[in-house]
Amino acid sequence: MAKLFWQSLLAVPAALGAAVAVSGSAIAADATTTQVSNFDEDSVQLAQITSVSELTDVLPSDWAFQALQSLVENYGCIQGYPDRTFRGQRSMTRFEFAAGLNSCLDVIATLLAQSGIDPEDMATIRRLQEEFQAELATLRGRVDALEAQTAILEAQQFSTTTKLSGQADFHIIVPFDTLPDEGATSVAGRARLNFDSSFTGDDLLRIRLQGGSGNALDPFGGLANASGSGAADNDDPSNFYNVSIDDFYYEFPIGSRVTITASARGLSGDDWVTSTIVPYDGPSVADAGGPQFYDAGGSTSNGAGAGISIAFTDSLIFDAGYTASNNGTGDSPGGAVSPSVGLFAARNQSYIAQLSYLSDGFLDLGLTYMHSDGAARFAGNDVTAGDSGAVNTYAGLMNLDFGAFFVAGYAAWQDFAGGQDFNWTAGAGFNDLFIEGAQLGVYGGQLPQLEGYSENPYIVEGYYNIPFNEFLTITPALIWGNTGLEQVDNDDVSGFWGALRATFRF
Repeated sequence: MAKLFWQSLLAVPAALGAAVAVSGSAIAADATTTQVSNFDEDSVQLAQITSVSELTDVLPSDWAFQALQSLVENYGCIQGYPDRTFRGQRSMTRFEFAAGLNSCLDVIATLLAQSGIDPEDMATIRRLQEEFQAELATLRGRVDALEAQTAILEAQQFSTTTKLSGQADFHIIVPFDTLPDEGATSVAGRARLNFDSSFTGDDLLRIRLQGGSGNALDPFGGLANASGSGAADNDDPSNFYNVSIDDFYYEFPIGSRVTITASARGLSGDDWVTSTIVPYDGPSVADAGGPQFYDAGGSTSNGAGAGISIAFTDSLIFDAGYTASNNGTGDSPGGAVSPSVGLFAARNQSYIAQLSYLSDGFLDLGLTYMHSDGAARFAGNDVTAGDSGAVNTYAGLMNLDFGAFFVAGYAAWQDFAGGQDFNWTAGAGFNDLFIEGAQLGVYGGQLPQLEGYSENPYIVEGYYNIPFNEFLTITPALIWGNTGLEQVDNDDVSGFWGALRATFRF
């Protein structure tokens, strides 16, 4: 009995040290996150075991098998979950630490009640205290340091619910063979700060501040795309200088298959869909890399709206969204939503519905319908008094993924009062070429013919998106295009540009 008592007593500092080490890693992990997971009540409903073989997920080949076997069979102070698992690969919660420590202390209390402590035992206890004095002091110091670090993090943390992230983009655009008045090297930049809050762990409230400046030449209405992710965000840096709220929306799930989004500002067009299918939307430098029909056939301004996303299966997803403008004046076309008109009677409204098939393999597809009551910007759109300049868009998107190689594109037919417009792009590329995470791509196509264009612009871009690390991505690109702009004294409306984009994430 005495031998078992001393073994149990010796097990306490060992078990305590291991538990504190695991608990410390859990505390450090919590310090870098903004969301605490829901606590599983099973974590404290532990079951006493008498043999390590009762733990179904512990194997003799595990590196800690002998330690667990000793603690279970010699000291009797290791417990398992109700399903007879140990779950040794996950971090320990404070509840589990308390339950495990209490189990070891119960063993000691039982031995003390049964045999008591005689003077010789007390002498042995003192000897053990002196022998393990250095280890106990080290353990005490680690606990004190963890408590101090935790107190600092709690006092200095930005928020318990909000994560702050940022992105800065910088462009240099060099014309090689362009129009006479577009022969100078130009630069542009943009900065974003995202405040992402979660209150349940599954929802998201995003508030984005954005500002930028520059003189980037932009014959395509998006050549200097600061984000490489579409023009729905008004990404042309020459259009803004002051910091403004660019995105303001809240999304939350209903069950496991439905997500609802309410937007006060910033969402329109492809912002409502799960995917734009084409993989060069994002890595490319020119804004044409993003399917242009989303922008040309959608809302002409940054507005309020609502959306829903329904995942019928893991691959089949239906998205729908509505946007009404909230800038300008009055209820005229392109104007604001005034109280007398209301959100759903605004002159500038757009609707979108997209059915997407997103596989983990070879084929991704999308079918899109859009309607806009304020997209009168197409060349030849016959807008008369009282007419909203409505545009209907029908589009299909496809990506064929061969592994490291892809072929993708879209085609869109857009119908309006003065006629129709057909636009498309197609491209191919290599993922992880030379560098993991890199993408080499080439795409080209016919862009929408908007107001001021005598014909549909054409563009071809080749780019190489290079992630140097998790914070910096560099993208050099070569861009050729026929602008389609109406020229009076110059018939040569084509150009050739070199571009370099640097993206910093922090």
